[in-house]
Amino acid sequence: MKYPILILFMNFLTQYAGKSLSRDGNYPKAFEDIKKEIAGYSSIAKDIIDLAVYGKAQNRSYERLAVFADTIGPRLSGSENLDAAIKYMFRALQEDGLENVHLEPVKVPHWERGEELAMMLEPRKHSIAILGLGNSIATAPEGVTAEVIVVASFDELRRRAPEAKGKIVVYNQPFITYWQSVQYRSRGAVEAAKVGAVASLIRSAASLSIRSPHTGWQNYQPGVPPIPTACISVEDAEMMSRMSLRGTKIVVYLKLGAKTYPDATSFNTVAEIVGSKFPEQV
Repeated sequence: MKYPILILFMNFLTQYAGKSLSRDGNYPKAFEDIKKEIAGYSSIAKDIIDLAVYGKAQNRSYERLAVFADTIGPRLSGSENLDAAIKYMFRALQEDGLENVHLEPVKVPHWERGEELAMMLEPRKHSIAILGLGNSIATAPEGVTAEVIVVASFDELRRRAPEAKGKIVVYNQPFITYWQSVQYRSRGAVEAAKVGAVASLIRSAASLSIRSPHTGWQNYQPGVPPIPTACISVEDAEMMSRMSLRGTKIVVYLKLGAKTYPDATSFNTVAEIVGSKFPEQV
């Protein structure tokens, strides 16, 4: 844990070396003063690290996360699970002795997946593991059956735009880093729709997924017709890519029952650790 924090801090030093920083918006503070102040907390930082890594807090964060994930499960915006998660955290923060624990009402999007099915029909029947992407529209009730075009990048999709019309675009983007790969999840449906595709299936943003698709939110774009979109496993994306490179025709049946409802009422869960020296400050 020490090294990522150190790297982040050194990056901060590089950006602001030789400059003045504004503190609380009231007065500038010289870089050397900031550096001395931070150095003064080294023993406190060591105590916190030792408590988390070697002391009675060892594995506490992991264990709490495991209990939370196992008990609550997925927490889609506007869902019953999200309500349960908020109640769970509200109680936990109170039990931990934090101060001013309270809930702030807020409206959140409410989208549900519904029934989902994807089946490769040609060159053979194969059930494709899918998870609809957040905010995706549904297919028609009878689903959509179309030939597949597999691409490895947005650039390839644009080069092959005439081939994509009326087809299901399968993205088999190589995993380099999460942030480089996840753009296909957020923008994949829009880019596929621009070239006339009827749906898109996006390889999970991971190095491998063992038939367990990784999902997340995606965004449509004004002026671009929305199309149904879902995530598939790395392994299924790779398989269809191999087939495509051999010139094999691939046909897929896709059915998504997603629904978007009016925004739901939810809550921000807020708690404080009031300072001993400046309790009036946030």
